[in-house]
Amino acid sequence: MKILFASDIHGCLPAAERIWAVADAVQPDAIVVLGDALYHGPRNPLPEGYDPKQVAALLNCRKNRIIAVRGNCDSEVDQMLIEYPMMGDFAWVLVDGKRLFLTHGHKSSPASLPPLADGDVFVYGHTHIPKAEKKVHADSGGLVHIWNPGSCSLPKDGYQASYGLLADGIFCVCAMDGTVLLEDALW
Repeated sequence: MKILFASDIHGCLPAAERIWAVADAVQPDAIVVLGDALYHGPRNPLPEGYDPKQVAALLNCRKNRIIAVRGNCDSEVDQMLIEYPMMGDFAWVLVDGKRLFLTHGHKSSPASLPPLADGDVFVYGHTHIPKAEKKVHADSGGLVHIWNPGSCSLPKDGYQASYGLLADGIFCVCAMDGTVLLEDALW
């Protein structure tokens, strides 16, 4: 199974268009949107090409392949434009026998992980900083994967705009030109 991960679009139409160009090129089985799809939020600058209505229209074109969670900048009014469920704080996805816990990252985070078993994957956005690593879970003692695709619109800490791709058991954080920035293997 191939999954494309996008986070923190923040209403940026050029970023959404770049993500869909990637989706067209890699043909994922599913697209995971990790929150903050439409609104830029009060702490972020107004993104280049800010156009939440057009971003919603682009997202809706692929609504049958999207799995989404709510970000801290998402609200009920966004759900009025978005034609797929996006107000859940988390979702579980099973991929090749591995459990992926999807969330935005403002409620659960690598510092405050939900209950996870050995080998589970914690996938989040929110920080706009990519991550692909393993960590010992403080409660279970199991080794868990920690993944963040970064932000496709407003990257932070000097990182490039990025997305995540899971294919053949390897999670890669990629710059928008496809350059692999980070990776972590499930096996």
